[in-house]
Amino acid sequence: MDLGLAGRCALVTGAGKGGSGARVVAVSRTQADLDSLVGECPGVEAVCLDLHDWEATERALSRVGPVDLLVNNAAVALLQPFLEVTKEACDMSFDVNLRAVIQVSQIVARGMIARGVPGAIVNVSSQSSQRALANHSVYCSTKGALDMLTKVMALELGPHKIRVNAVNPTVVMTPMGKSNWSDPHKARVVLDRIPLGRFAEVENVVDAILFLLSDRSGMTTGSTLPVDGGFLAT
Repeated sequence: MDLGLAGRCALVTGAGKGGSGARVVAVSRTQADLDSLVGECPGVEAVCLDLHDWEATERALSRVGPVDLLVNNAAVALLQPFLEVTKEACDMSFDVNLRAVIQVSQIVARGMIARGVPGAIVNVSSQSSQRALANHSVYCSTKGALDMLTKVMALELGPHKIRVNAVNPTVVMTPMGKSNWSDPHKARVVLDRIPLGRFAEVENVVDAILFLLSDRSGMTTGSTLPVDGGFLAT
């Protein structure tokens, strides 16, 4: 299926891969990850940037060319029991998982509006925005806030022909996912609530994002799309 992304520019934070014909600008705070990505996808433009730093983000993204598509994928998951949650975990989590989404989306949307072009933004949320998970109080809170931010962005940017949606995956088998869910007992508690009986692979989430970026979802905005094997249905 031709998604019509060829010739368009996609900015991806926390980038893991490029593709689908779009020109991809990948943003990550880890140079090694960017080097690996460029090695796999030579056409990707890499920007090494810590989204925790507001001023550095403004400077770096102001030098990126016109952007048509945005994927806000960067996130941190600092897991602590509620009674042990620290200020540092709160500050870092809300800075990266929410505040950076606001800032990056502002920069990109202003550029789209100035050029008078339509666009699409996808925020990578989580099933934990809608279900409580032990030791995830800060993470769940940031993702719950991200779901509502998605709806408000859709409301305000819709008149400018900019669509904004979120995907809400279950645990995804990224390095962060494997690290946080390596305990079989912990994993089983969630797997037992997933009708399809497995965690998501990266490709499952990528396919959903590509659909929401493409004109195939041209009448979809303000949505939160579960990619969870049915977890939220139980």
